Amino acid sequence: MTSSVPLSIDAIRSTLATRALGQTLYLYQDLPSTNREANALTQQGAEHGTVVVAEQQSGGYGRHGRAWFSPPGFNIYCSIVVRGKSQTIPLAQWLSWIPLLSALAITEATQQVTGVSLALKWPNDLLLLDRKVGGILCESTLTTEDAPIVVIGIGLNVNVPSLSFPEELRPIAASLIEAVPQPIDRNRLLAQLLWELEQCLDELQSHGSRRLRQAYMTRCATLGRQVKILFAGDQRLRGTAETLSADGALQVRPLSASSRAQAPALIDVRAADVIHLRE
Repeated sequence: MTSSVPLSIDAIRSTLATRALGQTLYLYQDLPSTNREANALTQQGAEHGTVVVAEQQSGGYGRHGRAWFSPPGFNIYCSIVVRGKSQTIPLAQWLSWIPLLSALAITEATQQVTGVSLALKWPNDLLLLDRKVGGILCESTLTTEDAPIVVIGIGLNVNVPSLSFPEELRPIAASLIEAVPQPIDRNRLLAQLLWELEQCLDELQSHGSRRLRQAYMTRCATLGRQVKILFAGDQRLRGTAETLSADGALQVRPLSASSRAQAPALIDVRAADVIHLRE
């Protein structure tokens, strides 16, 4: 495999236009996990906006500890330390929106830098032609009620060739390079990603979730689909994903056993695996 242009702190900073995100930036050739490193830095007092980036992860992971394919030289693996919360919405709602607005920021950055339009699978998977091109893992701690810390972990497949994925991932994984004619500048993409994320965080801080909700729904491929919801404890639900609540919950209308029955009430889904069902 031929890698793309290496990541470089100088190259990232050459187009970085943020006030806080990425102003403190650590770049490693290899880490077990950028999230683990960022969490360790928060214990040492890392400031808001600290970013950890790696060319390769030997132990990258996503939700439920699932391994994340992290080969060197092709993709973006980064974690961002976010401190504080919005004064306009409750803490629980602020925390619930961080994964969603992070996914939204990635779609905006990707569109700006590459022209590729990604879709969102609720809550924070990024899709290219119905295959997963990126994912987000947010891990939060509360020092006090007014000083939450969230580490936003991002894995985005950028230049990795499709045939380089392990065979079991090829039907479900994708890379941005499949949709563009030439390798993508990861340094510029990362800088744009941090800028878009900062804009989304500022929007949540200043105005709450209303406009973010509309922007997210515009890109969300889950809405309008029949879905299967897998809750913890083997509970399951089939229904139609109709909309998002103000706190970002997926609102699902269960499938009715009878066409004559009154439509079941919407169920708010806040923590579960969502499977898009074929129409």
